[in-house]
Amino acid sequence: MKKGILLVNLGSPDSPTPKDVKKYLGEFLMDERVIDIPYIARAALVKGIILKTRPKQSAAAYKKIWWNEGSPLIVLSERLQKKIQKQISMPVALAMRYGSMTIKKGLQELVDKGIDEVLLFPLYPQFAMATTQTITVLAEELRQQHFPNITIESVPAFYNKPDYIEVLSNSIKKHLKGKNYEHLLFSYHGVPERHIRKSDITKSHCKIDGSCCITPSKAHEFCYRHQCLEVTRLVAEKLQLKANTYSTSFQSRLGFDPWLQPYTDRTIERLGKQGLKNMAIVTPAFVSDCLETLEEIAMEGQEIFHEMGGQDFTTIPCLNDDQEFVDLLSNWINQWADKKLETV
Repeated sequence: MKKGILLVNLGSPDSPTPKDVKKYLGEFLMDERVIDIPYIARAALVKGIILKTRPKQSAAAYKKIWWNEGSPLIVLSERLQKKIQKQISMPVALAMRYGSMTIKKGLQELVDKGIDEVLLFPLYPQFAMATTQTITVLAEELRQQHFPNITIESVPAFYNKPDYIEVLSNSIKKHLKGKNYEHLLFSYHGVPERHIRKSDITKSHCKIDGSCCITPSKAHEFCYRHQCLEVTRLVAEKLQLKANTYSTSFQSRLGFDPWLQPYTDRTIERLGKQGLKNMAIVTPAFVSDCLETLEEIAMEGQEIFHEMGGQDFTTIPCLNDDQEFVDLLSNWINQWADKKLETV
């Protein structure tokens, strides 16, 4: 068996134009694991409402953060891929769940190099229906339809691995060095509450109350909320953060259904109203900076904080192509090649 790696991130429009953004959003929002309602209702919502208004607004946001080299998420993912490739002997391909850098193209690239055993590596620390699961399900469908002679193993959520927590903690510590912050906010991408219940393999544990996420259960293996809260807890423990100097929130909600709370924008507003002058924010649901971190947090979040009387708003970059992160992923990949890494 000849081994190869396929890194997979979320994706991006090809350009920050309304036309390309509309195409991208159409694919993204029509995914049944993103907007998990019946197809007819989803099509009516996405094609009948969202795609008639959202692309122009989103394109304007993308233009604010777009780099000369292209989409920040794509550029940063490519940098990560190239650095990992320099450290391992197996071919490393890169794909996106949505957009033109498809998973099918990524698998084809590996197959063309003679690969028949693939390590699928979703670049998400926490499990979620709309991230990890949609990648693994599509990859398996593509394998059955187009690549029946290869095998695919997937890297599960790595939110609680001690070496990941160490790398994330070191990054936060490095970027906060010399900063006089009073509060560190851990902001994770939000999901509808129903996604949490749908992912509950026990069908009874996840109640999204004050106790289920801290009560041991098999449900935690696929519980996004628990895994986010656990990252916050483990990093706070690692950095020896004092109580009441950090908290967790969820960003990027869409629609009117209940989403995970507290909401990031309202949390920033509340902290400013309470008289907080210096805050920092980190976004551990992402490994690569993107629209949600560069525009929604670094720009909109800062504006909210300043409007509420806050002064210093420090945004901590994602791990991106940080060398410690590169070393960590390269080490895990080599462990897989030696059959020492847990996969699914």
